[in-house]
Amino acid sequence: MPRPMTMAEKILAAHAGLDEVEPGQLIECDLDLVLSNDVTAPIAVKEFRKIGVEKVFDPEKIALVPDHYVPNKDIKSAEQAKIVRDFAREQGITHYYEVGCMGVEHALLPEQGVVGAGDLIIGADSHTCTYGALGAFATGVGSTDAGVGYATGKAWFKVPESLLFKIEGELAPGVTGKDVILHIIGMIGVDGALYQAMEFTGSAIRTMGMDERMSISNMAIEAGGKAGLIEVDDVTRAYMDGRTERPYTEYHSDPDAMYAKVYEIDAASIVPTVSFPHLPSNTRPAAEARDIKIDQAVIGSCTNGRIVDMRQAADVLRGRKIHPDVRCIVIPATQAVYRQCMEEGLMDVFLDANCAVSTPTCGPCLGGYMGILAAGERAIATTNRNFVGRMGDPTSEVYLSSPAIAAASAVLGHIGLPEDLD
Repeated sequence: MPRPMTMAEKILAAHAGLDEVEPGQLIECDLDLVLSNDVTAPIAVKEFRKIGVEKVFDPEKIALVPDHYVPNKDIKSAEQAKIVRDFAREQGITHYYEVGCMGVEHALLPEQGVVGAGDLIIGADSHTCTYGALGAFATGVGSTDAGVGYATGKAWFKVPESLLFKIEGELAPGVTGKDVILHIIGMIGVDGALYQAMEFTGSAIRTMGMDERMSISNMAIEAGGKAGLIEVDDVTRAYMDGRTERPYTEYHSDPDAMYAKVYEIDAASIVPTVSFPHLPSNTRPAAEARDIKIDQAVIGSCTNGRIVDMRQAADVLRGRKIHPDVRCIVIPATQAVYRQCMEEGLMDVFLDANCAVSTPTCGPCLGGYMGILAAGERAIATTNRNFVGRMGDPTSEVYLSSPAIAAASAVLGHIGLPEDLD
């Protein structure tokens, strides 16, 4: 009889061809997908060439998504994108997404059914952990590991310990998945889950849709987590059925599985939350941030650029105008989300409010383009990191929040809550 195991342990064991694994064990696993983007893929391609093989292990199990600096912002970014494009054509990569078809990678791949429950995924991007919301073990790696993954379809892992976060009860109105994960990161710190698998469960999680769940799993890395998993339930199945390209496999933690620590959180204790500079863990209730004047608001990213996020922002902006001292940039995460915004009339709301709306890109989140901050400027953003210089000049500041708070702040000219507009 195998030892009782967590979701993470079961997925890793299955992909290592083992009946059981335990934390700390070193294993080699078969991969279901290797992901890279226009920043990390050129390095991975270079490392792949060094190995000396001519063909990738499986052109259907590699995803190349140019999303960071595209549409190309300069000659260097154009050259990087061309490396990715040429490699995709040379190798016959099935999951290559050109400008006009692409989206922010961690919103695009679930939407397109490329990832699913039970998958083992590595991505040369730290927010690959997003796919844990589907019941997959997904984790970020360096470009060298991705290049080896291209060639061999394998990667080695040290089996992580698991942490269990039980969020029970009802969330208050206006509290979102982003608030939940900011609350957790503020509670345990940016290294509170270092090289550990974070597993999220409880009645509050079960009432959330997939967009909210993906926001939670997305930011597991901001707590140092190796992965951020949510158990498959009817909500997950409804999202995946008819969408995923391959049959998916459900793995459920055993009732007597061992966790390094169990956190029990009362959902009612979570309030709309903002992360102050310069760490995601520097959290405070949004109500305590009302004196912070802002220059820019960014609504989008792999954390909060899905349709639910767009709706939350539009609900606040409808019939209102962006403050004259604020620039508000709205970035639907995929072409499909962009189209749905148009069909639901959300684009009219954004444009009437004087927002700038962009094609999908990660640009402002990493200080690439489409919203760089000047010296001393402040932004509120639905992104995931607020390190020094993250969005521009080293003296600029980034405050992290949910879409509704970012939208309300854009109207007010300072950080605030939707109810402050009434």
